[in-house]
Amino acid sequence: MAEFDTSLFTQPVRIDSWVWAVRLIKTRSQSAAECKAGHVKLNGTTVKPSQQVVPGDIITLWHDHRNMKVEVVATISKRVGAPIARTCYIDHSPPPPPKELLMSMPRRDRGAGRPTKKERRELDRLRGRR
Repeated sequence: MAEFDTSLFTQPVRIDSWVWAVRLIKTRSQSAAECKAGHVKLNGTTVKPSQQVVPGDIITLWHDHRNMKVEVVATISKRVGAPIARTCYIDHSPPPPPKELLMSMPRRDRGAGRPTKKERRELDRLRGRR
């Protein structure tokens, strides 16, 4: 079996590159946009795409209406296969909500326009915002 240099997996890497390389986000430009929008946090702090990541860091990511929380185990800058990518982080994400709950959420018909003030208040009440 071939030996590899493990010191390569502890070097600092840009956060947008790492999130893309471990397949949490589909494209590198999407990962940079998520960072710029403030959806990516490193150890609880919103970061720019150029922020460096090292093993031991905790990354919180809001993507596709889901909150993900991962701990960095190894740093990679090139995209790798899914089985290898999963070894580069430990997933501490909460479980996704049940599908029954998502299906029971009311949806407006496409092209129905904006909700009225009354409808918006009902939606807010249903979502637990007020």
